[in-house]
Amino acid sequence: MGKLKQVADGVWVRQSDWVWANSIAVRGEDGLILIDPGINGSELNQLADDVDQLGIPVVAGFSTHPHWDHLLWHPRFGDVPRHATPAAAHVAGEARERAQAMAAESASGIPLEPIALVTPLPADGGPVPGEIIEHQAHAVGHAAILLADRGVLLAGDMLSDVLIPLFDFRQDDQVGAYETALDRLNEAAGHVDVVVPGHGAVAKGPEVAARLAADRAYINALRRGEEPVDARLGPDTDWLSAIHQSNLEQARGR
Repeated sequence: MGKLKQVADGVWVRQSDWVWANSIAVRGEDGLILIDPGINGSELNQLADDVDQLGIPVVAGFSTHPHWDHLLWHPRFGDVPRHATPAAAHVAGEARERAQAMAAESASGIPLEPIALVTPLPADGGPVPGEIIEHQAHAVGHAAILLADRGVLLAGDMLSDVLIPLFDFRQDDQVGAYETALDRLNEAAGHVDVVVPGHGAVAKGPEVAARLAADRAYINALRRGEEPVDARLGPDTDWLSAIHQSNLEQARGR
């Protein structure tokens, strides 16, 4: 859905046709770090073309969490280190075959061999600039990245304008995990003007607070045992309604 676009100093975003997924390129000290590149094979090729035009070498990759659509890669990006948080890297390694199968079923032309080949991010962050904000909402070892010096928060699969919060069936008390994660992201948001979600539009200015408020209202409603009023649950979003029903069941302990 268009080319790689600069959203802040040294931060570029390209959105996929597949569930509005965002591929992110961040300039680090030695070159580019590609974060959650995707989705279809043709789009990965186009992303590689866009990166080539930047004229900055790719030095590393990073996956914000161990869901298949955030574990992709393409040979044109190079044989460089690819990282995730230690917890996310562990899950990705255990579920690699499942991630490959889901990728083959859900999208087209994806190189399957590189999927989920991530290693634990060093404690000092290694090549990834900024502050890693790890939490357990949505997925084991989920990470957001705060680039405070550039006024940007890379939120992973949080703070979307198109997707409601999605609970991780492998972890208990996702309501509590989301509350903790949103508290941490709210603190980080005080340092930024731009939020890049894993799916959906980039948020700028007052939109940042609105994204936080929408996710918090959804989670608060589940905490109270009420049905959320959420614009993202529209009449043409049956698949999101199915996710919502799963969230409700988990929140009620079923």
